[in-house]
Amino acid sequence: MTEPQPFSGRNRKEQLAQVQDQAFDLIVIGGGITGAGIALDASARGLKTLLLEKGDFASGTSSKSTKLIHGGLRYLKQFDFWLVKEVGSERAIVHKLAPHLVLPEKMLLPLIEGGSYGKWLTSIGLKVYDILAQVTGEDKRQMLEKKEALGREPLLPKKLLKGAGYYAEYRTDDARLTIENIKTALGYGATALNYLQVDDFSYDTSGRVSGVLGTDLVSGGQHAFRAAYVINAAGPWVDELRSANKSRTGKRLHLTKGVHLVFPYEKLPVRQSVYFDVPDGRMIFAIPRGRVTYVGTTDTNYDGDKDQVHTDLADAIYLISAVNNMFPSIELELSDVESSWAGLRPLIHEEGKSASELSRKDEIFTSDSGLISIAGGKLTGYRKMAERAVNRVVKEMEEAHSREVGACITDQIPLCGNDFKKFKAVGKYIDQVAERLQPHGLERQAAWYLVTTYGKQTEVILGTFDGLTDADSERRLVKAELQFGLDYEMVHTPMDFFIQRTGRLYFDIHSVRRHLKAVADYCAAATGAGAEVKNAWLEEMEATLEAHSRFSLEP
Repeated sequence: MTEPQPFSGRNRKEQLAQVQDQAFDLIVIGGGITGAGIALDASARGLKTLLLEKGDFASGTSSKSTKLIHGGLRYLKQFDFWLVKEVGSERAIVHKLAPHLVLPEKMLLPLIEGGSYGKWLTSIGLKVYDILAQVTGEDKRQMLEKKEALGREPLLPKKLLKGAGYYAEYRTDDARLTIENIKTALGYGATALNYLQVDDFSYDTSGRVSGVLGTDLVSGGQHAFRAAYVINAAGPWVDELRSANKSRTGKRLHLTKGVHLVFPYEKLPVRQSVYFDVPDGRMIFAIPRGRVTYVGTTDTNYDGDKDQVHTDLADAIYLISAVNNMFPSIELELSDVESSWAGLRPLIHEEGKSASELSRKDEIFTSDSGLISIAGGKLTGYRKMAERAVNRVVKEMEEAHSREVGACITDQIPLCGNDFKKFKAVGKYIDQVAERLQPHGLERQAAWYLVTTYGKQTEVILGTFDGLTDADSERRLVKAELQFGLDYEMVHTPMDFFIQRTGRLYFDIHSVRRHLKAVADYCAAATGAGAEVKNAWLEEMEATLEAHSRFSLEP
């Protein structure tokens, strides 16, 4: 097992003093999945690495995807075979690195009369998909007749259904994947700080980037950090940093917004994941996840405030209409929505292309002053994106300083929480945890949640749980989780815990409402926050709950 390293913000002042006195090989700006992957890759190759994130880790794009490690079937329609091959092959690797967090998920692709997918072309497309993604065994695609398709998903429209494609993907929690990459990097000597905003760059006498200048958003202090190389992996904010570096020329970002809605499972009781087309030609996922089902995504141009991205009424109506069209017996309404999330995709602009037509390929830009920026890409391909970015640094190191650095080894590094030889061991461990929780009146769902969130790190949480005395077992378990987050996952606020560390805001919003005050009290006591700070946390969280369960009329 890759043991979690102590990773707490309680000694932040000392941490900042230490890193300011050091010279790093590499500073990575951006604590999303790309920056996390780069930090792990670089540190595993022996580079002294510092990761800086202006908000909480994974608080931008990397907690707001469709939460799938998937091969991008729809990119076959754009003849983007290279992308399908790379991310398709990566699925099995990422599953191996974290089998508790990247879970096999069979996908049903209904073939509807008048739809954009015909039986013959779908069969060929899925076959090509299997070949490009190197799919083997029982995961290979199947073509189902109408009766078989209805057997797997009775909610499909019986009159219009002609059959279905059936193929394999993987489901994950994008924010958890990000934090586990960062924590694993700590084991290789990396340093990571959240709430540290990079404002500008420092330069040596030749005009080359030699570090960054930033603000600690926790204490408000100004800090300078030194490094031989800097990678800008700030997602939607990449171009802002390129502007600060005076290198925003040539290609630029094109931001698109993706929205997802969450419903109680009983309101949308799909038996398995369904990937279906809508009348305008776009594709939607409906994915069951424990006690809920979520649907998404939209794909629209976005030029608003990147720190305030919300689901608006038009987004919600569009997705509900798409679901009701595919599952005519369901009849979802706006009032059925429990929660939602909206995020940005930092794609590379291409003239004349709509939001859904833009390529998901990543690109690397190097400025005259040496700033390396990476943008574009997909969650599934994060490890290869990181490898390409670090390769760029390594090549320069070898050419400029004759320093030999090894090749990427992240395909062999299990992530924190992974002590499972095979995926079947995950299920057995869930059974063991369920047995331990059953005497406390906690259902198997709690065990499934813990193991698919933390893997074997669940042992640390259960140890804390056993030592707490709260009479409410559910609240006691939440407190044990929070203690783990404070000690091992750089949690600073209840927001960090409820959103990026646990996903409760999206998938169990009622538990957030039940335990908000208890979490705020516990967090304040552990961090020494006063009543004013605690009240500010509560107000912010209440506003966040409202924003994710109600929809603005404004786009």
